[in-house]
Amino acid sequence: MRFPGRYPLIQPLTDKWRPPPLEPASASAKVARTLARPLWILAVCALIAALRSGREMLIPIALAILFSLILSGVVERLHRWRVPRGVSALVLLLLSAVVLAGTAEMLWAPAQQWVQNAPRVLRTIEHKIRPARSALMRVNDIAERAAAIAGGSTEAHPATPAAPSAAAAPVNPVSVLTETGWALAMVVTVMALTLLLLAAGPPTLARMTAAMSGNMHAVHVMYIIESIRVEVGRYYSTLALINISLGIATGVSMWLLKMPNPVLWGTLACVLNFVPYLGSATTLTILTVVALVTFDSITHVLAVSFTFLGLATVEGQIVEPIFFGKRLHLNPIIVFVALWLGGWIWGIAGVVMAMPLLVSTKVAAAHSSGGSLLMRVLCPPTGAADVTPAAAAAAARADAPAVASPGAAEQVSETRRANVG
Repeated sequence: MRFPGRYPLIQPLTDKWRPPPLEPASASAKVARTLARPLWILAVCALIAALRSGREMLIPIALAILFSLILSGVVERLHRWRVPRGVSALVLLLLSAVVLAGTAEMLWAPAQQWVQNAPRVLRTIEHKIRPARSALMRVNDIAERAAAIAGGSTEAHPATPAAPSAAAAPVNPVSVLTETGWALAMVVTVMALTLLLLAAGPPTLARMTAAMSGNMHAVHVMYIIESIRVEVGRYYSTLALINISLGIATGVSMWLLKMPNPVLWGTLACVLNFVPYLGSATTLTILTVVALVTFDSITHVLAVSFTFLGLATVEGQIVEPIFFGKRLHLNPIIVFVALWLGGWIWGIAGVVMAMPLLVSTKVAAAHSSGGSLLMRVLCPPTGAADVTPAAAAAAARADAPAVASPGAAEQVSETRRANVG
């Protein structure tokens, strides 16, 4: 290309300073990019298989870490008041055990009564839903006849006789003792490991992190761990207060509606509400069944159901957004998938661990330079097009606790001392 006229020097300079052509990517780089995604998929599958196969060993460790994250805020606050971490952790665990034992003893009698009356409850439910069941059977019969006429078939398919039910296996005392001993050993393991983690405190974690990485990287990792600890502890302490309020409101409402054992249903609503979505749905189902067994009027049954549905709606749509804001707002689809995957891998413990794992992942992604994609996946889709990943990460960092707190400063200084040593 030439530039005639008054710019004679542009052509030589352009030819002289033209950038060299890009070299084609090497074959090894192309192979690495091609195999990256299958290798990640295989790694995720191997991780899920390892978690499922080793759940007997991993569940106590995961629960102990969760409990230590929840209680660490109180322990660190008492430590700043010159109370040793081991003493405060032991007192907190003992108080928690006493409260749980007292609650279980108070609710044991009504719960055992409902379990013993389960056959009568099932017969009552069957008697009350018999008209609706008969109507559904008539509709089904009409549909089958219409399908038979349309298909030109007049043969009636004989009903297959039901196979005789197998006799119930006798209860083996050895198996009962084995299961009880295993559950007791798991409880003792969780409490002992929680006590050790709380007594060790952040300095031990700082020394471990400094031994495995450099100084600046260790400080950044400790910053993320401190943010996760504060956010998970704040999340569960706030959620516990909200759920206790919901349980009290549910118990009072059930007492006003003449439901039997209102304290039991209030406690059930409080405990199950720690599981998002599924907990409230389970409580609503149980209350509807109990009301159906207890009352003869369908209006009374609907009053019980809609009362709890209104309380759960106010709690989920008004109270939680006020206290949590957008910092821990998660995509409902991701929450459902995490609950299902956690239940499939670890059972009830997996369902309990799903939410703190999602919260920890979101906090870590918000404080990482390459976590914008993960933030877009975890955040709700509403309004996502109006917010850039950088803005979302900046907002999450602004909402996160500052490292300048006394506990965080102590961790950073421990990390630096460990590196110097």
